[in-house]
Amino acid sequence: MDPLNSTQSAMPESEAAAEARRLIDDWAARPVPHHLTSFRDDTAPPAFGTAPPVHQPDHRIAPAWAAGIAVASIGVGAGVTGIGCGAWLVLQGLSSVTLTGVLMATLPFAALAVATAIGGAISKARTAVTKNVNVFEAPVTHHTEIHNNSTTRGAFFARTRNENH
Repeated sequence: MDPLNSTQSAMPESEAAAEARRLIDDWAARPVPHHLTSFRDDTAPPAFGTAPPVHQPDHRIAPAWAAGIAVASIGVGAGVTGIGCGAWLVLQGLSSVTLTGVLMATLPFAALAVATAIGGAISKARTAVTKNVNVFEAPVTHHTEIHNNSTTRGAFFARTRNENH
């Protein structure tokens, strides 16, 4: 059989043309109501054919401001939903707080504070032991004189000058 003169289902060209003519005549013989501007053709399309699929681009046009509002609405909705979920989780956590839960949560920190206090006390007790090598005994006299002369100038930006002697 000649592949150029046959269809995909190996139907000869003459039979395919006769079938196509029968389908067209059958479709044209259907009555079309005059009060309708369109009708639905329920006949099934043929299951074979050699025509490749045709790209049908989308030509719907939306103004830029409408697209911007749509994107912003989605963002605001998602943000509010996230805030609501966070608040719900916080409130769920607060509603489940019991004395036992608080004690279990704070017990490790209290134990750490006690251990730090004990370690600090032990460290202080060990360094408090001194030998008489660095101990000096003598009367001590401490004499301090403070003479303070200060001047301030300026209203909005003030400058104070101290002279200590």
